[in-house]
Amino acid sequence: MPTGVHIRDARRHLFDAAERVLLRDGPNALTSRAVTTEADVAKGVLHRHFADFDDFLAELVRERIAGIGAQAAALRDSAGTGTVAGNLTGALRELFDPVAVSIVGLVVFRDELRARLRQAGPPNGVPVMAEAVAMIASYLADECELGRIAADADVDSLALSLVGAGHLMFAGRAGAPPEEGEVGKVVTTVIADVVQRRLL
Repeated sequence: MPTGVHIRDARRHLFDAAERVLLRDGPNALTSRAVTTEADVAKGVLHRHFADFDDFLAELVRERIAGIGAQAAALRDSAGTGTVAGNLTGALRELFDPVAVSIVGLVVFRDELRARLRQAGPPNGVPVMAEAVAMIASYLADECELGRIAADADVDSLALSLVGAGHLMFAGRAGAPPEEGEVGKVVTTVIADVVQRRLL
């Protein structure tokens, strides 16, 4: 893009470019030059909007975390409707889209990025994954209160299991993501005990 050409939303333009690089080439290839080349802008454009490249990456990840917050609200609204397994299956499939899986890899790959994210977020766990676990645990707690899973369910452990299994299923795919039935089978297995015991 020629110097001086106005970009309506430079931040979004750069984030979109970063996501394309991540999806195509992986976290090792994500550099400021790769992003600005993909965005077809001068390197200075990135530095006009962000203090440095790690600041840019932190904002990229925070945007994804904000999306998890919106998804968490929708998931909690679904408590008491449909089936618990169906709601969780849908949530995991939405959570682990290809960009999210790539961003988790980026966070694991870059120590400085992880440190910056932890300054404003949970001190433990992998950013993005930690928020995902909190989202699932909150939903399960709501379902406990509604009596749709056992009242003594360990929602934190269940959430860890679901998010960990979900990430492994989606991250291990070179091509298409797992089918809904595949994800549903894992979800049903993980929650089988707490669903069964609520009937006793």
